[in-house]
Amino acid sequence: MTQVKHYIKHYLPLLALESTVITHGLPRPQNLQLARDMERVVRENGAKPATIAVLEGKIRVGLTGAELERLASLDNVRKISRRDFAAAIVKKETGGTTVAGTLFAAHRAGIKVFATGGIGGVHEVKTFDISADLQALAETPMIVVCAGVKAILDLPATLEYLETMGVPIIGYQTDEFPAFYSRQSGLPVSARLDTPQEVVAFGKAHWELGLTSAVLVCQPPPVATALPRHAVEEAIQQARQEALQKNIHGQALTPFLLQRLNELTDGATLRTNLDLLLNNARLGAQIACAYSADLRQRTA
Repeated sequence: MTQVKHYIKHYLPLLALESTVITHGLPRPQNLQLARDMERVVRENGAKPATIAVLEGKIRVGLTGAELERLASLDNVRKISRRDFAAAIVKKETGGTTVAGTLFAAHRAGIKVFATGGIGGVHEVKTFDISADLQALAETPMIVVCAGVKAILDLPATLEYLETMGVPIIGYQTDEFPAFYSRQSGLPVSARLDTPQEVVAFGKAHWELGLTSAVLVCQPPPVATALPRHAVEEAIQQARQEALQKNIHGQALTPFLLQRLNELTDGATLRTNLDLLLNNARLGAQIACAYSADLRQRTA
């Protein structure tokens, strides 16, 4: 956290990274390797990574290498969204932060750019299940880089919710909303932007108007590992039906669906997931650098 404060004080580029991808999103040993690779990519692109988690009841913004290893090795840790911080602190628990949880901690620390894989959204299963990520995006003035909404979710309903809450959805070098594993969804974005500098200028204009939501920057997954939408849709529907039959819901639902989808596609979705996470870390670092350069220029 001391290094993070130094970076913020001197307007140096910082990129927040979530940790549920380490604790709940990927199997071992891919989880630790992915965490290390994401931090490496961020550094290679000129920014400092700040992976966020809760360790023994303390919110940590910027994990050390040893802390990453420990977090990746633990079983049965808490999945921490905004509502869970107080419980984790009081009980001195360890856990990975979701998109909503990471937004809260990163904003509290003064970080303005955050990169993740896919955001949560509205589930299609027959439960009233809407991710806390959406409300957090509506209330937190940060630039959030993602590959769209997780493909297991109801994409049109999620976009409607974000529109209602005033969250602009930027297509990065695309006119179409990406579908996480797939580059196309058939759904539009609010605006297309093609450079990190344009993203920063958009964010400034949005917030200077007095608006306080996040700016959601959606980048399609890399061409090499992106999957055709129809290729994963059947597996998604099967995984949803199994979740219904097993009465899996709440915070357990998304990890179950992602794991089952990986099994049903013989690992193809995991490969895409790993690639898009690195791709988003790269873009997030570039945007963080552009934001930092703009901030230094304005305060010079």
